[in-house]
Amino acid sequence: MKIQTDTSSFRAHIHAHCVTSTLQAAEALCEEKKLRLTPVRRRVLEVLLEHHRAMGAYDVLERLRAEGFGSQPPVAYRALDFWVGAGLVHKIQKLNAFVACAHPSSGHDPVFMICRGCDTVAEGTADLTDSAVERAALAAGFRVETTVREVEGLCPSCQKATPQ
Repeated sequence: MKIQTDTSSFRAHIHAHCVTSTLQAAEALCEEKKLRLTPVRRRVLEVLLEHHRAMGAYDVLERLRAEGFGSQPPVAYRALDFWVGAGLVHKIQKLNAFVACAHPSSGHDPVFMICRGCDTVAEGTADLTDSAVERAALAAGFRVETTVREVEGLCPSCQKATPQ
């Protein structure tokens, strides 16, 4: 399996580019598919884009509540489900949380690297054409349509802060 990683989450980068490109992708997607980009949906995506960290639905809801967007859990869950369905937000199962997609313009099989020190999440993409998962599925007669991999460890900054 070949993995390409967007390591910008783990090093200094121009974060405004991440935000701008994802918001542009969101606007284009909504226009193309005739989906409504409501103020709540837009704000949820913006909140997730503020950092390369996964956020729980209740953390997102707390931000929405503080900004006057509503205080009931369905407000956050509906917007998060909308973005997950659109492919611009991923659910990190291990954390029961959500993160904005780092590769919004491409269909891909994500690999999430979760730092247990600082909770930063970096997203890479996996090429499954010759992976153990693909071989096992083929042997079982199963057709893989999508995979999600989550790995936990320490980012470069946290490795420096906690020597072995």
